[in-house]
Amino acid sequence: MSRQLIKDEKLRNYINGKWFFPSTEKYADVKNPANLEALVQVPLSGEAEVAAATGAAKIAQKKWALVPAPQRAEVLYRVGLLMKERKEELSQLLTMENGKVIEEARGEVQEGIDMAFYMAGEGRRLFGQTTPSELKDKFAMSVRAPVGVVGIITPWNFPIAIATWKSFPAIVAGNAVVWKPATETPIMAYELAKIFEEAGLPKGVINVVFGSGSTVGEAMLEQDDIRVISFTGSNDVGRNIAAKCGERLKKVSLEMGGKNAVIVMDDADLSLAVEGILWSAFGTSGQRCTACSRVMVHEDLKEELEERLQVEIAKLTIGNGLDESIKVGPVINEHGLNKIKQYIEIGKDEGAKLLTGGYVMDSGEHAAGNYFAPTLFTDATADMRIAQEEIFGPVVSLIPVTSLEEAIEINNQVEFGLSSSIFTRDVNKVFAAQRDLDTGIVYVNAGTTGAEIHLPFGGTKGTGNGHRDSGVAALDVFTEWKAIYVDFSGKLQRAQIDVE
Repeated sequence: MSRQLIKDEKLRNYINGKWFFPSTEKYADVKNPANLEALVQVPLSGEAEVAAATGAAKIAQKKWALVPAPQRAEVLYRVGLLMKERKEELSQLLTMENGKVIEEARGEVQEGIDMAFYMAGEGRRLFGQTTPSELKDKFAMSVRAPVGVVGIITPWNFPIAIATWKSFPAIVAGNAVVWKPATETPIMAYELAKIFEEAGLPKGVINVVFGSGSTVGEAMLEQDDIRVISFTGSNDVGRNIAAKCGERLKKVSLEMGGKNAVIVMDDADLSLAVEGILWSAFGTSGQRCTACSRVMVHEDLKEELEERLQVEIAKLTIGNGLDESIKVGPVINEHGLNKIKQYIEIGKDEGAKLLTGGYVMDSGEHAAGNYFAPTLFTDATADMRIAQEEIFGPVVSLIPVTSLEEAIEINNQVEFGLSSSIFTRDVNKVFAAQRDLDTGIVYVNAGTTGAEIHLPFGGTKGTGNGHRDSGVAALDVFTEWKAIYVDFSGKLQRAQIDVE
């Protein structure tokens, strides 16, 4: 697909229903990681744009919150229909700016479509609770109330899916949104803002401000009228957000890193396990927070698994994701390549055995892009850095184990707790694993990726701070519980004191 899908050379911020070039007059190039072709220029906005977006959102939210929730939901239905109508165009744009292969891009856009329809359904639910009162002639209930202005900060690896996880529940619950997308992948945000506009979302309810985290992101933290920050990204940035929001008593939702593992027991369907590992480790070139980067394999299957994985890795096609035959696309940028290279050297220095890959693909058809060869280490140990730290690239390490108990212990010995997986035919092992694996997501006889939008997404320990994206749980981030008591006794009744 040519650049004809790109409508504008310079993107603009979307504030209060209008499109604005940045007052800073500064831009950065957005390049296709598959061939380093310049796509667009993204604004590097400043504090003035954040202030304007926040002010517009504050005014718009007061009116939006008074719109009945089923009517708010109708806008999301229209958003979903427009996304469905433009799915292929959006998917190709996503592949161009992000690099992920086209089938994955289509899956990500579909995730946004699904989220639109799912959260639109919440417009007729948004359930509270009714409960008996302890006093006579008194009614008690709780309802969800919008927080107000919500700030969302989204990453480049899922530039439309994660944005819908956050913005759709916020909007249907009656909030207004200030959104800072990743500067590496701004086109999806630009297109989604246009879809919101076409769907009839009132001006100011969604505002998109492009720019760096150090400028736009930090300015969002400083805005007192932004009462929630929902962030997906690195742990270092997440910790900074948590600290600064804590000082201001802002509500914070963090979804950060992962060091996800597949457990392959001695009774596993090995062909299925190989397929699951390949998809989890090398899909999106390993640039997922749910990517598999560790495999705890029973020692009786270790050699056979090594052999099978090497055979299948050799079959992987690597290149521009717009080619339907390609299975592994590029890494997002040079910084990502350099980080992966460093971890390859760390792994070798620590004593892990490199079986295949471990190098930048920079010749021939791969010379113009950011390609890294799918990499397999074996004989890793649980304490190695490549088995502890998030690499965010197409690198997976095999760790031999002698039992399920040992595998679970190793799984839980990392800083993160996002996703885990076990391949086994033993139902007793399945139930022990799903109970004891300390992760927010557990898969049985599947890889570590593939979350469905109607279930909560997030993890334990260093992966987050207890909140969840997606599913009904996402509403907890963007609403406050309000308890309401209606006393129709005609007299003053004092809870606890007047209970007979």
